[in-house]
Amino acid sequence: MSKKIISVNFDKPSANKLSVYEELGGYRSIGKLFRMNPSEVIEEVKKSGLRGRGGAGFSAGMKWSFVPKEMNRPKYLCVNADEGEPGTFKDRKILVLDPHRLIEGIIICCWAVGIHAAYVYVRGEYDTPIRKLQEAIDEAYAKGYLGKHIFGSGFDLNVYVHRGAGAYICGEETGLIESLEGKKGQPRPKPPYPAVIGLFGCPTVVNNVETLSALPFIINEGWEAYAALGTEKSKGTMLFSVSGMVERPGVYEEVFGVNLWEFIERVTGGVKGGRRLKAVIPGGSSSPILTADEARAVSIDYESIAAAGSMVGSGAIIVLSEDDCIVKALRVISRFYAHESCGQCPPCREGTFWLVRLAERLENGEGRPGDLDLILDLCSNMMGTTVCVLSDAMALPARSYVQKFREEFERHIVDKRCPFSPAPNGVRAG
Repeated sequence: MSKKIISVNFDKPSANKLSVYEELGGYRSIGKLFRMNPSEVIEEVKKSGLRGRGGAGFSAGMKWSFVPKEMNRPKYLCVNADEGEPGTFKDRKILVLDPHRLIEGIIICCWAVGIHAAYVYVRGEYDTPIRKLQEAIDEAYAKGYLGKHIFGSGFDLNVYVHRGAGAYICGEETGLIESLEGKKGQPRPKPPYPAVIGLFGCPTVVNNVETLSALPFIINEGWEAYAALGTEKSKGTMLFSVSGMVERPGVYEEVFGVNLWEFIERVTGGVKGGRRLKAVIPGGSSSPILTADEARAVSIDYESIAAAGSMVGSGAIIVLSEDDCIVKALRVISRFYAHESCGQCPPCREGTFWLVRLAERLENGEGRPGDLDLILDLCSNMMGTTVCVLSDAMALPARSYVQKFREEFERHIVDKRCPFSPAPNGVRAG
């Protein structure tokens, strides 16, 4: 069952403009919002079942409720628009095509938690999204949706855009906060959690762009309408960035609970060129890989994909065909994580470096019989031993690649070359 909540305006011309957004029903929730008690808004979001769409999948309303109620110090909202997970490109669609939906969601969150300043932390390379978002914010100020005494409510709210410097680690909530404070983008040990001690030492909510963009629907239609979509524990819809060997890559919204492979075939036309499906990475580069059989058997929801040994993550679905080399995939993502490690934790700093060395060695036909067990041993030492989860984000997929496609890795060692590359005589070995 398809249902558009976040992407409903993506195909509407000029929906990024305030006048058009209002004609389409935008900001309709604000009048209702200011008649609600903040605690009622939090309860509405809790009951809706909305979970964070940045990767962790934690209850958004529950996260808000952790913020202390006392008003003797400021509270802040940090909107995570860093979007550095390889394969993920959904949030930039919102920023470019429907930025006012995000602003409306920011207002809802800030009213509920008692926040008067919000910072949107945007990936540094996102020139057009940053420009479109700032234009929308300027329009919202001019119309009175932002600023002092919003529509006579007595509620003040300022929204600021902060451009990141291109570090993946700043997508981690405490690394993002450190960067916003002008420090090196490096994750903090937890606890304390941002809800208690976050930006500038004050209580802070950190939410993803898509998470906040679901709020106008929940306030307008009620929590029951949102909770009616999806499965028992995975409510609503999600934007999925589908890429790799498919006919029509792109961003697609879908209700939780549909079969993963049926969804891919329906929205993208299946594997490019009629090739056979080899594997699917269901939640961005940090999620363990699923074999073709697993992908055909699992449904898209947090619990089902977790039971299959992977995760929904950021909703970045990457499809691999029979022509794709798993060893090369390991080399590509290990280089990314080694480059993006902040370096403060030895298991991550050293582990990602050695995974790169091993993956390159295997792909170049220089692999040794003990290399696969060495990779698995490295992954075990990297998981759960660092300040943030970047180390796990490398170890989990690396381990799954070796465990599920060990025969392909062994063939690289035995043949002393990649079977998916042309042989010296020009004949492909695979």
